[in-house]
Amino acid sequence: LSGFLVGLLGERLVNSEKAELDVQSLGAKLSLIGLFFGCSLNAPCKQFNGSLCEFYSRFKKTSEHKDKLEIVFISSDQDQKHWQDFLQEMPWPALPFKDRHKKMKLWNKYKVTSIPSLVFVDAVTGKVVCRNGLLVVRDDPKGLEFPWGPKPFAEVVAGPLLRNNRQTTDSNSLEGHYVGVYFSAHWCPPCRSLTRVLVESYRIVKEMGQKFEIVFVSADRSEESFKQYFSEMPWLAVPYSDEARRSRLNRLYGIQGIPTLILLDTEGHMITRQGRVEVLNDPECRLFPWHPRPVLELSESNAVQLHEGPCLVLFVDAEEEGELEPAKELIQPIAEKLMAKYKAKEEETPLLFFVAGEDDMSDSLRDYTNLPEAAPLLTILDMSARAKYVRDVEEITPAVVEQFVSDFLAEKLKPEPI
Repeated sequence: LSGFLVGLLGERLVNSEKAELDVQSLGAKLSLIGLFFGCSLNAPCKQFNGSLCEFYSRFKKTSEHKDKLEIVFISSDQDQKHWQDFLQEMPWPALPFKDRHKKMKLWNKYKVTSIPSLVFVDAVTGKVVCRNGLLVVRDDPKGLEFPWGPKPFAEVVAGPLLRNNRQTTDSNSLEGHYVGVYFSAHWCPPCRSLTRVLVESYRIVKEMGQKFEIVFVSADRSEESFKQYFSEMPWLAVPYSDEARRSRLNRLYGIQGIPTLILLDTEGHMITRQGRVEVLNDPECRLFPWHPRPVLELSESNAVQLHEGPCLVLFVDAEEEGELEPAKELIQPIAEKLMAKYKAKEEETPLLFFVAGEDDMSDSLRDYTNLPEAAPLLTILDMSARAKYVRDVEEITPAVVEQFVSDFLAEKLKPEPI
């Protein structure tokens, strides 16, 4: 247990008494760690901290699993005094204030994009058990469902589903279908524009003879707006009144923002979380069911992925679409190998791969990250850490790329600020 945790959290944590705590002393029975990402100056974090304190003290007093859970605070505070004051309110330990590098690594590893965030991870393997701990604290205040691990989609979605003609069908009608789980709301403009595209994609895929269904999980603020929005959709929905089921689906997929379209295969296993990007990039649905591609061509619709963790971007001297192919072929085998390695460990790949030609999107990315004009240019951009790594060499070969990637993953490269 301890060896892995030391790798994840470092050797020492601190508590509210300013005492150092040996990570190895967290307890032999420990099976779950809740990583609480937050900041003292953020009002929702302060509010959530109150609920989490209640949850934690109740769990430690009444649960038969009380020795199996610990929470660790991962702060994004810039001011040590604010951090120290916030820590006073917490009965659990925190990563030391100075340990910025370790914090950044955890933000990236667990793809945290907003705060407060509570991610439950297995204390032995570090695998994510539940990405959306905020909902656990709200929905299971007594901790009866510990350890909150993922259940099969069929079990979580079980129950009646609505059609927009007011008829219902049972969720077991989804068996043997590819399924899109669509988290969306009428009040959100990007959701409404995605819905328009998705209606067309749904029609095309159905006409191709594929067994495909979409289930709308609403984040609308009233039953009325849910009904109005759902009337535009030709697929199924979880009833608005079934808040518990909607919440369980949010929890199952760790939804941090909308619109989100999760695509599942016919067995209910996840194909991709990036359904939105895939649908927008493939209006003719040629790539359905949208398995992740190892290398993407940078475009306006997928640029959002640059903020989801470190990305390797190979900039090349290409203005026409087809000219990017050689660059793609160069890095594809390296990307495929990395994807396969992490898939075997049931983990998300730690690096996304892009090729970028000469267009407005690439220009604005170069400007924003202050990159040299050279092409070809090999870079790794880590937006959330505001760090970049640049390899400017005469010729980019597979060996150069492979070395660059392995040095980055082994933390041998020195970052420059973005």
